[in-house]
Amino acid sequence: MPIGLLDVPRPPRACEVEARKLLPGKTSSVFPTPCRPALACTTHAEANRVSKALGIGLTQQTFHLFPKMREVDELPRTQRKLQRIIYEAHPELAFARMNKGKPVLSKKRQPDGYAERLKLLAKHGFRTKIDRLCGAARDDILDAIAVCRTATLIAAGTATRLGGEEKDRHGLPMNIWF
Repeated sequence: MPIGLLDVPRPPRACEVEARKLLPGKTSSVFPTPCRPALACTTHAEANRVSKALGIGLTQQTFHLFPKMREVDELPRTQRKLQRIIYEAHPELAFARMNKGKPVLSKKRQPDGYAERLKLLAKHGFRTKIDRLCGAARDDILDAIAVCRTATLIAAGTATRLGGEEKDRHGLPMNIWF
């Protein structure tokens, strides 16, 4: 989930631009982060209208993530101490890092893509046999484990940060870690 939101959707966050450059063939997995005014909307039509008026439309897929985005946006703004421990990560960047910097181009919901990601996680010390959890698709489970690996890299001081010192108007950093 994105942390650090713009008040207008254009220009995009620098970390997203950098992430797309590192994921040739997978750039669509880095969807444009909605601007804060659109995030406040309760229907897709309203959010899309607000976002378009400010520069860019929103997909239904992005809109369906709004409840979690709102939750993640609110936590560090209302509980400032959490800003030191909450980081934005991206699973496709995490998998690319595990894959020697090359994006994993196979589709994560297809058997071969799932198997490839499972193998990469195991190679990097994250063996798992869990493929079912209530409320989570099995590829989402692997994504969650991949960003857990990113968390270990952040804790060890070896993670890579995209985006510079850019912060939103609430002081939240606009970075993606992997």
